[in-house]
Amino acid sequence: MSADFAALAGRLAGMAGIAPGWTPDIFWAATPAELAAVIAALAGETPPPPDAATIARLMEAFPDG
Repeated sequence: MSADFAALAGRLAGMAGIAPGWTPDIFWAATPAELAAVIAALAGETPPPPDAATIARLMEAFPDG
């Protein structure tokens, strides 16, 4: 099982270096969720942007000043 993990991790590291241009340090510091988000974005699987009401709620919940 660990050989499978090592092979897959090596393959993902190579892909992350080619596609988004990550260095090995960035790849190994990334969480699985971050890597999945980058892969999904590269595959065109991104969610739609938030609507105006969602942005307004976020701005109220997290003011900049």
